[in-house]
Formats: sequence, C-alpha cells, structure tokens
Amino acid sequence: MVDGAYTSLTSLTRLKHQATRFSFLPRQPVQSLLAGRKASRLRGRGLNFEEIRNYLPGDDIRSIDWKVTARMREPHARIYTEERDRPTLLVVDQRLSMFFGSRVAMKSVTAAEVASLAAWRALDVGDRVGAIVFNDTETIVVKPRRSCKTVMQILQAIVAQNKALNANGDTSPDPGRLNFVLGEACRLSTHDTLVCIVSDFQGNDETTRRLLNRLARHNDIIAAFVFDPLEAEFPSAGRLVAGDGAKQIEFNSADDKLRRGFAETFDNRLEKARQFLLRRQIPVLPLQTDLPVVEQIVKLLGHAPRQRQA
Repeated sequence: MVDGAYTSLTSLTRLKHQATRFSFLPRQPVQSLLAGRKASRLRGRGLNFEEIRNYLPGDDIRSIDWKVTARMREPHARIYTEERDRPTLLVVDQRLSMFFGSRVAMKSVTAAEVASLAAWRALDVGDRVGAIVFNDTETIVVKPRRSCKTVMQILQAIVAQNKALNANGDTSPDPGRLNFVLGEACRLSTHDTLVCIVSDFQGNDETTRRLLNRLARHNDIIAAFVFDPLEAEFPSAGRLVAGDGAKQIEFNSADDKLRRGFAETFDNRLEKARQFLLRRQIPVLPLQTDLPVVEQIVKLLGHAPRQRQA
C-alpha cells in the first residue's frame, strides 16, 4: 500500500484524540474564512428558557430581565440552558476526482481525515452524527446517532470506498453525483443540522447552488474544499505528457502563459464559489493535501474553548 494513496480504519480511529483541539462554534478568526470577513452564521446549539430567578454575582448582566426587575424592585435574570442535541451530517466525497495527489496524500485521504475529525468532535460534545459517503456509483447513508458504534460505521464506509478507488478501473467519473447526494442531504437535514460537506466540488453548477440554498435555509453548513497544490499552481518541469485514460496531450509546463492560465482557472473557480457562499454566509475551509489536516482545521476554526462545546 502506497503511503498517502489510501487511508485505513486504524489511522482514522487514531484521530479521535486530535478532535478536541478545535470548535465548530463561531469563535474562528473570521478573516481566515474564505466566505469573507463576516462572522460565520454557525449558531451552535440553541438555548432553552428555563426560569427567571434573582440575579446572582457572576451572572451575565445581559441576562437581566428589566421588566421583572422593575416590578419586583430587585435584579432578576432570565436563565437559559443549552440544547444538548444538534445533529451533524457529514457529506464525504470519495469519487475518482478525489483520487489525485501530487504530494503527501490524495484528496480522498485528506477528505477521509477531515470527516473523521468532524465525526469524533461531534460525538465528543454529545451530538448525534451521521453521514452520506459517496463515490461515482454508490451512496452509503448512515443516519445520525449518538454512539461510538455509529462513528465507526461511518469510518468503515469511508475506508471501503477509499480503498475501492482505482485510476485504472472501469468506473467513469460522475460529476452529477454531487447534486444527487446534496438532494439526499436536503431530505435528511430538515432543521437545525450542522452539515459538513467535504469535497473538491467537481461538477458544481446552478443546481448545486439551489440545493445549497435549500440546505442553508434551516441548517448550518460548512464546506471543506479539498485541493492539491498542483491544482492551484502548475510547476515548471519542462515537457510533460498528461492523459485522462482515453486521450493524451504533450505540453511545455515551463511556458509562463500556460502556467498563468492554469493558476487563473483555479483562482476563478475558487472565487466563483466564494462569492456564492458569501451570500449564504457559508464558511469555506480550504484544505490542502500536503499539510497536516488537524493543524489546518485548528488554524481555520480556532482552538476549542476549555469547556466542551462543538
């Protein structure tokens, strides 16, 4: 087995101990989010009203109920308790387009690690977690549950599809699979779900945007955009031959005009996605295949606070 080409259940399970280092709440440095310099719309869990009681030293002054305080002639505060359940749904891309990597790891492996960290994090804070794991021909749905067994079921589905990836196989890429899976996510995520989409977003179109709009109406979304450095900037390596399994082309990678056009195509693709997601206030986490996944997520989302929270 080539290091970085495939993942394993053991390696994804080991990430459990790294999943306490970041938080899904909007504590992240907003300037680092590709969706723009605005606070994320991620709300975390909601709050349930519990009671009105006498204001005590240490209570947040913003919790004071001024109407009750005026009527009772002494400070009273409104007390809320945090909702203990916010389902997390992982949408994990293991299509052939993800079976690419020029350094360290394939995009499919990076996606698997991101999904594993998110699953363990959700379980650590007491949330239900489920997943839609998909490739070009198969979709595996794991309904959200609050158990280690469910997380392991998700990881097993990811590993199975990851190890089935083969550039020389008979499977043809299916860009439209992304929209099919987002439709499934809309069906499963009816309200107040944190939907984490981990993909290279190959095949996105106007239908993709409509489906994301629908998802974002009543749910929180994080888009983990996985890419390889070679997709962003082509190296100057002289004459090369590239192929897609059916056709081949020879080109001069040292050509400055070609390299600039290559980089501009990637930048335009990213900017187009950024502008759309900015309007929906959906944070995008750009994750490279050649850097440690945990470190990238902590940098983008921020360290987890001392108190356990998602």
